[in-house]
Amino acid sequence: ALFGRACTVLPVGTGTAANALALSVLVPPFGAVACHTEAHIHVDECGAPEFFTGGAKLMLVPGADGRLTPDGLDAGLASHRGDVHQVQLRALSVTQATEAGTVYAPDALAALGDHARAKGWRVHMDGARFANAVAHLGCHPGDVTWRCGVDILSFGMIKNGGMTAEALVVFAPELVDELRFRRKRAGQMPSKGRFQAGQLLAMVADGVWLRNARAANAGAARLAAAAAGRLLYPVEANEAFVQLRPGEPERLRALGFGFYDWGAAGSNEARFVVAWDTPTADVAALAAALA
Repeated sequence: ALFGRACTVLPVGTGTAANALALSVLVPPFGAVACHTEAHIHVDECGAPEFFTGGAKLMLVPGADGRLTPDGLDAGLASHRGDVHQVQLRALSVTQATEAGTVYAPDALAALGDHARAKGWRVHMDGARFANAVAHLGCHPGDVTWRCGVDILSFGMIKNGGMTAEALVVFAPELVDELRFRRKRAGQMPSKGRFQAGQLLAMVADGVWLRNARAANAGAARLAAAAAGRLLYPVEANEAFVQLRPGEPERLRALGFGFYDWGAAGSNEARFVVAWDTPTADVAALAAALA
């Protein structure tokens, strides 16, 4: 088995559905999820986690380079009380790789998992770029999931070559039955689900998921080398965040390169994402333009 233990896999059509459904079985409507201030579930999912949980809150905690730490969680949540006047923290959500393109090492995840367990929280992992993280670490997938206390993984495939095929990987068997009903109620159990399952099986059967991720990571590493000294975060997956020079965004776009503006308006911070299928010639051209 890919993860080295028994688990249940439930395909869904989008990463947002995976994250929101996962959280819906971890927290009640009066509950809360601790997550990073830049977490995708907070910034980019249009309230889906709050909707699917019936109104649970996301408690935002900052952390350097996109990562959470046990001490950071304690500091960020220090004012939270356990009384009836406040939502109750019931889960921790971590993103692997993070929204800053960095990666949690196994020991860092284990520390977070232990911290969560000590507080009685469940653990969710947003693994939209999970393949990129595993490729970077060169570790066993189990070493950064269930062995670190992860209860549910949103296993991302769409960013890695899949087509409307993501998966919920459930390591806590007591959560499976309820999650099956919630998936059906959310319209995420298509009658032709074999077209999702077939993709997932093909991707993991002979290592395609890791080959694709390694190609994307290598492209980002090439951009990082070209932009050395101007990186906003360490480049550990398939994203490079670069401090551009005045006028450089316009020049790069005039050359045909597409990228995201990042940070405050006018900051000239940019986010470059290398896909699993980005041609090496395109990466080389952008690297030359950044150098």
